[in-house]
Amino acid sequence: MGAKLTPREKDYSKWYNEIVVNADLAENSAVRGCMIIKPYGYAIWEKMQAELDKMFKATGHENAYFPLFVPKSLFEAEEKNAEGFAKECAVVTHYRLQNDEDNPGKLKVDPKAKLEEELVVRPTSEAVIWNTYKSWIQSYRDLPILINQWANVVRWEMRTRLFLRTAEFLWQEGHTAHATKVEAVEETKLMNQVYADFVENYMAIPVIQGTKTASERFAGAEETYCIEALMQDGKALQAGTSHFLGQNFAKAFDVKYATAEGGLEHVWATSWGVSTRLIGALIMTHSDDNGLVLPPNLAPIQVVFVPIYKGEEQQAKIAEVVEGMKVELEQKGVRVKFDNRDKFKPGFKFNEHELKGVPLRVAIGPKDLENGTVEVARRDTLNKTVVAQAELVDFISDQLDKIQVDLFQKALDFRQKHITEVADFDEFKTIIEGKGGFVSAHGDGTAETEKAIKKITKATIRCIPLEAKEEAGQCVYSGNPSKQRVLFAKAY
Repeated sequence: MGAKLTPREKDYSKWYNEIVVNADLAENSAVRGCMIIKPYGYAIWEKMQAELDKMFKATGHENAYFPLFVPKSLFEAEEKNAEGFAKECAVVTHYRLQNDEDNPGKLKVDPKAKLEEELVVRPTSEAVIWNTYKSWIQSYRDLPILINQWANVVRWEMRTRLFLRTAEFLWQEGHTAHATKVEAVEETKLMNQVYADFVENYMAIPVIQGTKTASERFAGAEETYCIEALMQDGKALQAGTSHFLGQNFAKAFDVKYATAEGGLEHVWATSWGVSTRLIGALIMTHSDDNGLVLPPNLAPIQVVFVPIYKGEEQQAKIAEVVEGMKVELEQKGVRVKFDNRDKFKPGFKFNEHELKGVPLRVAIGPKDLENGTVEVARRDTLNKTVVAQAELVDFISDQLDKIQVDLFQKALDFRQKHITEVADFDEFKTIIEGKGGFVSAHGDGTAETEKAIKKITKATIRCIPLEAKEEAGQCVYSGNPSKQRVLFAKAY
């Protein structure tokens, strides 16, 4: 620990990668494009999982699990979905290896073990789930079906970055079936709101809710709702999506239900998901040149105690006091670590926990024992405060709440300063290349215009904000009429 990070201003990409590796979150694996999530990184994902899972269950959803492999014929059933993911699919063609007689000690694919039907390693699970729903749904009494799955998926990305884009990643995917279009649309909006609430209240990241344009929608969806966040380098990151699938999958897999009136109709569908890229969003929203900065609501360790002592006698006295304070804090639900490793000096420990983003650090030495005090350092501001031991529990509870609020407000202030309204394309290009952030501009809504703007500036329409007001104007690129502004940005 204690490695000096590349400053953000110098090389943002390098700074990001160094935090991921040096803070012990993840590392590259022997498999191209795949990552190993280390215990500390996985602990953050577990906190995310736990809170999201509560939110899903509070809205009536249940967890299930479906196969990793999807028969190619099922994958092809919904044409738009299949076409949208085809280039990213890993495919299993054989089921056995054998000894390679020409290369002793090596193995080769057994040519006689070719699968009768190739299996797609799931890039998403709509196909296998909707094939299953066909046998689950007969009547209106079977609806709605509200299922969530925690799983891994594979999308064979050519350019990968830890957490942000990997060939295999962890996520959750919700898949629901409804009797009416109204119910399905309400479900789509509800889950997008659940994501927004989670990202804002737990991750301390402000988001903009909106819908995607036709060219940016999920393959097979009639409407895609999203939450968009802004990173410190001025690039946007899609933090979550919720899709209204209409009856596309129901028709592809012939999933019908008997209505109360005796008719037979196709069901209506939604799907929604967030992934481990949220950890990337967490890093890039809050962290600084000293390392990771974690919001208390998701920090695996909220408070770390670091003792400063000489000799075993001082160590034992300090440990006795710390253990008492630790128990009190844990009784209040605070996640506490007492770093009493005697092989490392306090300075090393300070650097390590700073790099790992622990929200509060409590240092206690011999003078603190005499004075009945401790020194508390905030990770986000690096400010230090001397606090009476008798007041520590209340002080820490207040500070954790304050850090959570302050991190959100800091990120919100940054985003507000980086939403720029523009009137023409020259101004558009200047802002995108210089200031960055979201550019609020009129667009004519055509795929041709989106494609042209992306080619020239690398910026895409991140969303059509749900709160956008109708406002007559002219498209910044084509000059054609426009009814409202949309948000453009370069994005991850």
